[in-house]
Amino acid sequence: MVKDTKLYDLLGVQPTANETELKKGYRKAALKYHPDKPTGDAEKFKEISEAFEILNDSNKREVYDTYGLEAARSGGPAFGGAGGPGGPGGGAGGHPGAGFGGAHAFSNEDAFNIFSQFFGGGGGPSGGASPFGFGGEESFGGFPGGGQGGFSSGGFPGGASFRSTGGMPGGGMPGGFQSGTSSPPPEEPTVQVNLPVSLEDLFQGKKKSFKITRKGPGGSSEKQQVDVQLKPGWKAGTKITYKNEGDYNPRTGRRQTMQFILQEKPHENLIRDGNDLIYSLPLTFKESLLGFNKTIQTIDGRTLPISRVQPVQPSDVSKYPGQGMPIAKTPSQRGDLIVKYKIDYPVSLTASQRSAIMENF
Repeated sequence: MVKDTKLYDLLGVQPTANETELKKGYRKAALKYHPDKPTGDAEKFKEISEAFEILNDSNKREVYDTYGLEAARSGGPAFGGAGGPGGPGGGAGGHPGAGFGGAHAFSNEDAFNIFSQFFGGGGGPSGGASPFGFGGEESFGGFPGGGQGGFSSGGFPGGASFRSTGGMPGGGMPGGFQSGTSSPPPEEPTVQVNLPVSLEDLFQGKKKSFKITRKGPGGSSEKQQVDVQLKPGWKAGTKITYKNEGDYNPRTGRRQTMQFILQEKPHENLIRDGNDLIYSLPLTFKESLLGFNKTIQTIDGRTLPISRVQPVQPSDVSKYPGQGMPIAKTPSQRGDLIVKYKIDYPVSLTASQRSAIMENF
């Protein structure tokens, strides 16, 4: 019986899983939580990769099943100091190296290395490019501002905001042990930027270009243009990641990673619901009873006539298939436009109005 099942749970498999089941579980979980996906979660992605790295190694898996996660990370169970059980004088429980401690902290870089090794190529199943459509052809010029993920004011139009996710200790071999006598420098932090875009831009898939500044190798500011190519149908929360394109850190000789997170600007008339668009059409009480002729503007700028000759119920909706947002995976297809009616009921009635209603209804 295994000591705990956390790593198996991360891959969605049973403790009895064979190699094929482990790979299948890793593939599904890694693709779901990869940071470039709308459903991405960098910390979850790192945990999933570490789980696969341990369970896919028969020796580490045996240590994990018997002694738990910390033992698997350090190469075996540690029960004492130098010369004691599990110390440098010998391994504990028959596991060489147990008790030496100083285990390599599994890093974001390790996670990406395992991902690329698993799928082949530099980014994903297709090789070279990211499996999520955020390939290198969208590389950009870096960060506004300087320091630890700091941005200069006015670097991004539309109220773009940012935050740094912080660095993870990294480097070393993905297998969990350090190589050489010194640790590589820690990973540069990822700076996340909330990028407000209009519904029309997400419909059309426009390219957004910005002038920004970043720190160069000499510490001086560099001016650079950033081009973010939107894809038709992308949703709020979509993440677009550019590695090693931000502020230069002279201590590590590397640049920060920048990640845009799309935010939808409020639209004057439309509300997005998945791939559908909802239009709230105001009607007077009279129009709701006697009918109306109106026009509305669709997301692609066309004019759509809407008319009724019969009374409109407050719960009525009119659906126009194929007039919503493009579906990201199949941009030639679109969601629906749904028109809801907002009826302006009177808050009071005159005596003659009450009499007319009583006589006719």
